[in-house]
Amino acid sequence: MARSAERTHESATAPTMTALPPGPITGPSAWRGAEMRRTQDWIYTLSAVEIAEIETALAGVRAREIETLRREDFPLPGLGPKLLAMRAEILNGRGFVLMRGLPVDRMEPAAAATAYWGIGLHLGKAVSQNSKGHLLGHVRDLGYDVDDPNVRVYQTSRRQNFHTDSCDIVGLLCLHKAKRGGLSSLVSSVTVYNEMLAADPALTREMFKTFNVDRRGEVPAGMKPYFTTPVFNWNGGFLTTYYVRRYIESAQRFDDVPQLSAQQTAALDLFDRMAEDDENRLDMDFEPGDMQFLHNHQILHDRTDYEDWSEPDRKRHLLRLWLCPPDGRPLPPCYAQRWGSIEIGDRGGIVTPDATPHAPLTPI
Repeated sequence: MARSAERTHESATAPTMTALPPGPITGPSAWRGAEMRRTQDWIYTLSAVEIAEIETALAGVRAREIETLRREDFPLPGLGPKLLAMRAEILNGRGFVLMRGLPVDRMEPAAAATAYWGIGLHLGKAVSQNSKGHLLGHVRDLGYDVDDPNVRVYQTSRRQNFHTDSCDIVGLLCLHKAKRGGLSSLVSSVTVYNEMLAADPALTREMFKTFNVDRRGEVPAGMKPYFTTPVFNWNGGFLTTYYVRRYIESAQRFDDVPQLSAQQTAALDLFDRMAEDDENRLDMDFEPGDMQFLHNHQILHDRTDYEDWSEPDRKRHLLRLWLCPPDGRPLPPCYAQRWGSIEIGDRGGIVTPDATPHAPLTPI
């Protein structure tokens, strides 16, 4: 990954306002959880023929390192066109899909990871998920202290709270589920905006002003340990959202970052209330073999606390992909601080000095 982060940054100055939408936003992206619970249109179950197709493609690349694979190395003549249609739904429709039925119970871990990687290739190019250059992530409790400001919460068993990641498409594959808890929750950030606008337009406007966001120790060359961005960006006719409240709050540890105002805190509180409202959010319980793909710019995701199994080989374990599709939406210039580039088809991820992109097959 030759691309490196731009060496410019914004200083932690007074919040500045970006453009605003003309009013409420309509369309398929403005869905509610209550509506989604009445349908299963967002679930796609793999057929026996499609599973056989995946296994055939897998057999052809067993000797390869998965980070070397490209889309043409993992041909899916029947499923591939359906994955392209799903990508269109993810990027231009409701913003997410749950694909069910990958037979991980009869696959070795390396084979399951390779199959998942191969499917992901039909949706986009993998980008780095952390300062270690991991192209394949492992969502598993590694026993880290969630209160450490440099720890990522997905490496613990604690609730993550609604947030977005630093990529266009986020994918998860469930290998093992928790003993108890660990539900995946989604909410439309478009719906959150609409609900906030109806409840308090003044607080909604605060979310179009810049916030300082902690990089959690993953600092690109020449950059500060935090960056600045609005939560809501109205750009190119799209509402694009970047939100990690935990990181907004932990950025307060830096001496040159001003403290959040009462108005900013009230806006963040309102955002969280709308995201967590039962009418707005959609909860799902992953089963082994489930693959969830979502559009990071219009979907916020969360995970509930969970109790894990004591046996190491049964512990909750998800694989994660951060994907850059070739047909993503235009992004505002401020995203370059976090993403390094906003060029469609070549952007996203966490790029730090000396990180070598690779796809580890075990949690490290």
